[in-house]
Amino acid sequence: MPHLDVADLAASYGATRVLDGITLSVEKGEIVSLIGPSGSGKSTLLRVLVGLLVPERGAVSLGGQRIDYRDRQAVRAVRDKVAIVFQQFNLFQNMTVLDNVTVAPVKVKRRDRREVEDLAKALLARVGLADKHRAYPDELSGGQQQRVAIARALALQPEVLLLDEVTSALDPELVNEVLDAIRLLARDGMTMLIVSHEMAFVREVSRQVVFMADGRVVETGAPRAIFDAPVEARTRDFVSKILRH
Repeated sequence: MPHLDVADLAASYGATRVLDGITLSVEKGEIVSLIGPSGSGKSTLLRVLVGLLVPERGAVSLGGQRIDYRDRQAVRAVRDKVAIVFQQFNLFQNMTVLDNVTVAPVKVKRRDRREVEDLAKALLARVGLADKHRAYPDELSGGQQQRVAIARALALQPEVLLLDEVTSALDPELVNEVLDAIRLLARDGMTMLIVSHEMAFVREVSRQVVFMADGRVVETGAPRAIFDAPVEARTRDFVSKILRH
């Protein structure tokens, strides 16, 4: 049984249909990457999964339990198990790095502060920021801030981590330090659903690649199949363009 299972999912922004019959699955410890042109629905799918947009139809199950996104208590339960990191870092500028990482587990989940701080320091070390827990966000580079955002998500101890174009707001020289942090998580067996335009990275870390276009899943397969021998014409067209540049 897949750890995360999505079946025939549809969602809209107003009158605009942005997801139309999305079906995919993620096994425990698996990394699945979503690729496709802008506007294909990749980021919207992540927003639906974490309860920021209510789907119109379809089913999402986590650990075999179907999620009712119209039920506020069910959404809170989802956010105990699924964490998301966005393109923008969204750190609290008036808080230290340590406070940014610990605020949600302490204030929202009511966990013991000392226990959470110990975990936060371990997570910051894990993403290469052991010496930055007393710093403020404006004292950090963009890559360091994004790594703090990843540590903050991990402090919630999620079962599934969603990463939404986490390198797209960074200068090119800062991208690798964030990708290295994700590589560490991959080696540790974290279940991840990743939206990324870093195709070499997608090919390296993914177990599955899902190509989306126009709010639909066009093709799913292993990285080698998607990048070297795609079946669908729409996938071939996309891959040929990105590999040409």
